[in-house]
Amino acid sequence: MPSWSDTVRFAFQPVVNLTTGGVTALEILARPETGDILAQARRDPELDGRLAALAVRAASRKETLLPLHVNVFAGTLADLGGLAALREAVRAAGRSPWEVTVDIGPPYTHVPQHALLEAVAALRAHGFRICADGVGDGDVPLRLLTDLAPELVKLDVSLLARPAAVRAMRTLCEQLGALLSVEGVETELQCSAAVAAGAQLAQGDLFAPPARLPAADVYVPVLSPGVAPTPPPGPSVLQFVRPAALLPATASAGRVRALLTGSPDVSGVLLVDPAGVPVRSVHRSRFLLSMSGPFGHALYADRPAAKLGDPPRTVGVDATAWEVLDVVADGERDRTSDDVAVVDRHGRCVGVVRLADLIRALSESRVEEAAGLNPLTRLPGSDVITTEVDRRIAHGLVFALSWLDVDHFKQVNDGAGFAAGDELIRAVGRALQLAASGATRVGHIGGDDFLVLADPDTLDPLARSVLDAPWSAGGRPVTLSLATILCAPGSVSDHREAAACLAPLKQAAKSLSGASWVLGRPGLPGCEIRRGSGAARARAG
Repeated sequence: MPSWSDTVRFAFQPVVNLTTGGVTALEILARPETGDILAQARRDPELDGRLAALAVRAASRKETLLPLHVNVFAGTLADLGGLAALREAVRAAGRSPWEVTVDIGPPYTHVPQHALLEAVAALRAHGFRICADGVGDGDVPLRLLTDLAPELVKLDVSLLARPAAVRAMRTLCEQLGALLSVEGVETELQCSAAVAAGAQLAQGDLFAPPARLPAADVYVPVLSPGVAPTPPPGPSVLQFVRPAALLPATASAGRVRALLTGSPDVSGVLLVDPAGVPVRSVHRSRFLLSMSGPFGHALYADRPAAKLGDPPRTVGVDATAWEVLDVVADGERDRTSDDVAVVDRHGRCVGVVRLADLIRALSESRVEEAAGLNPLTRLPGSDVITTEVDRRIAHGLVFALSWLDVDHFKQVNDGAGFAAGDELIRAVGRALQLAASGATRVGHIGGDDFLVLADPDTLDPLARSVLDAPWSAGGRPVTLSLATILCAPGSVSDHREAAACLAPLKQAAKSLSGASWVLGRPGLPGCEIRRGSGAARARAG
């Protein structure tokens, strides 16, 4: 009589890095030919644990080098603890625990939370990574989610219809040091929404449906320029992480050669100690050149591959892309094409970054930024400012958004000429740039209109330096008007609402004589007059 395991097949679905477009891991999905074994597994922890072990064995038969995602129910972990069957399957497959992410799925109702957290701690102690699966469509308590401190959070695609919730989850992920993934992506619109929300990873039928064989290629749509906000001081290195080809530090040169010749996409191999910490880095071209030289194979095949490796270059998971470039620039010139290993707080490898990915992404970013510069002042346009406004709103930061322009600018142009008007605009732009400090951003949105995004404590010195200056065009004295909206966390939902609150303040500033400055707050009537006629009054309107 056939065993239940004979009726289960497994499919592989790629997890895609939305920055590089590469496959970063494979999720293994059970596909029973008859019956509903998954429903049984939800009620039977032993069965669920055996399914997880079978998934790893199925992956080992496909000879994939990619990291794996294996699904278990939260109740299974709480009941079985460290998943001994899974650990044994990983060992037997020749894989390392840090190459396997355990996707913990709902339901969480009635699951003993203390037992679940103890089981997660035991898995981490063995080197496994933890993912909170089904967030947004399941019943995971928010407090438990923070206690789990997963390395990855998977959101259901339906949550994209609630951008505020996704932004909040992205903020939580940043605090936890976790990556954010969206699963179930089926359309290019959903993909764009996932990127705009700050997700680094995604999976779904758009990229590649689940298949019996691991997908060699995936479809990743070309996204609109500027769709993803990039927080300063630079994009996170986690956006560029690729799976690492890992072998034990004791691996022979022959074993490394077999891996490289059988996997043409692998650019190098990291040799790691039993804890997963990189100890040597083997560069593909240099290694194969040594092996293919006269007597190379005879000399090296049975010797440790570490003899042909170099000290690994590493950065932490909290590094930025610019810091990776610094690591490359500070190293030996003949190693500029080497992969850089990304390590967690324990020094264990979580993946590698290729220099080509960084250069391409950062170059595209600079090209897009340059394309958006105002040709007169060389300042960025409104898109850069509004994107940063949305980022600060998502992070719950206090900020001040200001609109500055020249009073009666049309009369300036008509009286002094457009050349004098252009020179005045350039001078105002330079003054704003010189006055900007810290996280202040200055943008020129056209004509005589400027946007300034600043921290509230930098407002006064910036306003004084610009409004107190004696401005003129063609010998004619000129004054400026400044309107500011001071936004506390939760006071505005996005940059559009902030701009709508700012518009009447601009009109109030323009109604005053001389250099003027008014300040308001969302939801409160009137405004505070800080400069201009009527400045003695505390409130206007």
